[in-house]
Amino acid sequence: MSWSKELVESEVYYRTSRSSGPGGQNVNKTETRVEVIFSLSKSCAFDEDQSGKLYGKLAKRINGSGELIIASSEARSQLRNKQIALKKLLDLIENGLWVEKPRKKSRRSKASIRRRLEGKTKRSQTKSQRRWRLGRD
Repeated sequence: MSWSKELVESEVYYRTSRSSGPGGQNVNKTETRVEVIFSLSKSCAFDEDQSGKLYGKLAKRINGSGELIIASSEARSQLRNKQIALKKLLDLIENGLWVEKPRKKSRRSKASIRRRLEGKTKRSQTKSQRRWRLGRD
């Protein structure tokens, strides 16, 4: 089962607060900082396997109540910060559900093995010709 971004977006709720970011004196009177809160424990957007995988990979970011909280105060507007935080959440979920392909063991070709051995033989012959031998001079 694949997950739906729309379903995740519908299960998200927002909390705003005053931002410490850019905005001058306006920062002191408007709540532009946005926290996106997604309850992974109550979500029906993922099946058991996906939920377990997310809990494993995002364990450090999930609080005791099973919520994933992402904050943004990068922009001056609340709307833009909502969009940024939601994008961060969706990217986190997507990366958390990513499955790496298993590595296939590779073998060297016979030609590459032969070239390596020929190179070693040639180098050995070059070095052996440099040795001093009795009766050579």
